[in-house]
Amino acid sequence: MANYVFGVDVGGTTVKLGLFNLNGNVLDKWEIPTRTENGGCNILPDIADSIKNKMFEKSIVKEDVAGVGVGAPGPVDSEGVIHKAVNLGWSEMNLKKELTALLDNMRVEGGNDANVAALGEMWKGGGQGHKDLVAVTLGTGVGGGIIINGKVVAGSNGSGGEIGHIHVEDAEEKACNCGNYGCLEQYASATGITRLANRKLQDSEQDSMLRQGEVSAKTVFDAVKAGDALAIEVAEQFGEYLGKALAVIAGVVNPEIFVIGGGVSKAGEVLFDYIRPAFEKTVFHGCKDTQFALATLGNDAGIYGAAKMVID
Repeated sequence: MANYVFGVDVGGTTVKLGLFNLNGNVLDKWEIPTRTENGGCNILPDIADSIKNKMFEKSIVKEDVAGVGVGAPGPVDSEGVIHKAVNLGWSEMNLKKELTALLDNMRVEGGNDANVAALGEMWKGGGQGHKDLVAVTLGTGVGGGIIINGKVVAGSNGSGGEIGHIHVEDAEEKACNCGNYGCLEQYASATGITRLANRKLQDSEQDSMLRQGEVSAKTVFDAVKAGDALAIEVAEQFGEYLGKALAVIAGVVNPEIFVIGGGVSKAGEVLFDYIRPAFEKTVFHGCKDTQFALATLGNDAGIYGAAKMVID
């Protein structure tokens, strides 16, 4: 009977790893550098070596390990094939098959990093107690993960849950990083909020705390909390875009709860004061009771979710 599971979260700079028991208690966690040179050919061997070293250190034999879950920044299908991970230098590759071989046939499961983080929040984070949820990550971009009946909705090739690229603005003239125009990510991410604020400052002569230094999502919401009128207008714009987008998502998947994480979520419950009005105004009546909560696992959501993938 296996007693342990490893969770792995592959990022562009570091790979986070965690050793868990089957109850979801983290027993150890650590990081290794992500070596993206030469098409990222060293990343999976480095992960395998790190796991084997940890097993040796803890006197864990292969039979004691239920498996290894891996979250990676790209679409990952049900067969464990990742369809390109630009930040890692990977083109299409069978992540599951290759890491299984490197780990001497240990069980491996793979998933998109945002979907995996959503699973972590459902299991041990802000979504605990719910089986139908949407996790929204507001960071440099906008990520998402959809969980229905406790299972990730990954879609046919792993591109499910890409909520940051829902189209929300026809008049946008600047391209999103994905190449399209008017994506949610352009308004609701940390960079998007900064952009909205800079536009507002440029178009208005209104006095504001935001004119006193560098503008960021943090300074915007600090100013909101201080009652700054211009910052509040920016927060209302942000809330309008995100609230309406979440209303659309609710009408499709009808989650019990939205769990909001990422750097922007550090602003706290004040975010919901701006998201909820637009959400409630536009959402289908059958979804009006959808709850909102803040994510609680922070940067560890990925390793928790990856571990959960191999705990049936």
